[in-house]
Amino acid sequence: MCDNSNSSSKCNCIAEILKVINILQSEVCPGDSCLETCTRAFFGPNSSVDFNTRPVTLYTCNNSLVQMPVSNTPGEETTSSTFRVEKVDGCCATLRVLVFNAETSTYTATNSFFTINTDCLCAIKCLGDTFVEGV
Repeated sequence: MCDNSNSSSKCNCIAEILKVINILQSEVCPGDSCLETCTRAFFGPNSSVDFNTRPVTLYTCNNSLVQMPVSNTPGEETTSSTFRVEKVDGCCATLRVLVFNAETSTYTATNSFFTINTDCLCAIKCLGDTFVEGV
């Protein structure tokens, strides 16, 4: 935990945001009208676009950007800081590493996953909703 003075087992607000994103990605239901925040209830700028992912970047409590390897291959040096929420279980979130393709302005799903304790996260940035093939 980042705040050692807090012995509570409660999750932080990052876990709650990740849970909402995970639910929205699992059950896309357009039509709600919300502010342009991470927890808005629809994907994309309007309900006529078929998006399935709300990519996120995360920051630790010491203000470091979370970066993970793009592949599970030992010695792979390429990293990404863009992720798709795959599962949230209590204070643990399983995320998929995404890679941005500058030529097509799209994200590509990788087979690289990691689990993070959300108690060690202090900031989340939601990127524009998108369609990621193969998720």
